[in-house]
Amino acid sequence: MKIGILQTGHAPDAMRPETGDYTDLFQRLLGDQGFDFVTYDVVDMQFPQTVRDCDGWLLTGSKHGAYEDHAFIPPLEVFIRDVYAAGVPMVGICFGHQIIAQALGGRVEKFAGGWAVGRQTYDWQGRTVALNAWHQDQVTQRPEGAQVLASNAFCENAALVYDNRIMTVQAHPEFETDFTMRLADARGEGVVPEPQLTAARAAASQPIDNHTIANQMADFLKGATT
Repeated sequence: MKIGILQTGHAPDAMRPETGDYTDLFQRLLGDQGFDFVTYDVVDMQFPQTVRDCDGWLLTGSKHGAYEDHAFIPPLEVFIRDVYAAGVPMVGICFGHQIIAQALGGRVEKFAGGWAVGRQTYDWQGRTVALNAWHQDQVTQRPEGAQVLASNAFCENAALVYDNRIMTVQAHPEFETDFTMRLADARGEGVVPEPQLTAARAAASQPIDNHTIANQMADFLKGATT
């Protein structure tokens, strides 16, 4: 099964030689699922020709806001709507979660409650799941038909599903804790409040459930229901 990774942003330049870029993180996360991957650098205006170029689609995170004025955002929203209409499975993570919601009629905003950084726990269909997060923006209004898969007190729309055609997650199942802590050093200082960075570092030794959610993402892309 061929999965197209729509890369909507890049990891910090200083980190990439050791950690790889966002697309590399997803290939490591899903590397045992039998997928073949191709990357489209949509943030730099490299788009697929059609929604059928791949069997499924995966949208990455980004430092950009879905509501910001960037050249790649309008054509990406069109592509998302076309994928949804065609029924090709799609998964979106963080910015991907947000831009999909916005493209399908929801609202994304800079959340008044501030940042979520590091290990967070979510009520995921009645079970507790821990994932690393890195976001200030949130989906504050769901599109019509979107159903909540996961939430917590800070993030109501932490994971969504759309008619078993699209699955999106606000947190980062592709972020191992080491990557998240490196990101805190590279992009957190002076941006994220220091108490939150301190709390994230303190929680870094606690387990996360990346592979649990990776399996669910893979099943979804293969056509299974959530």
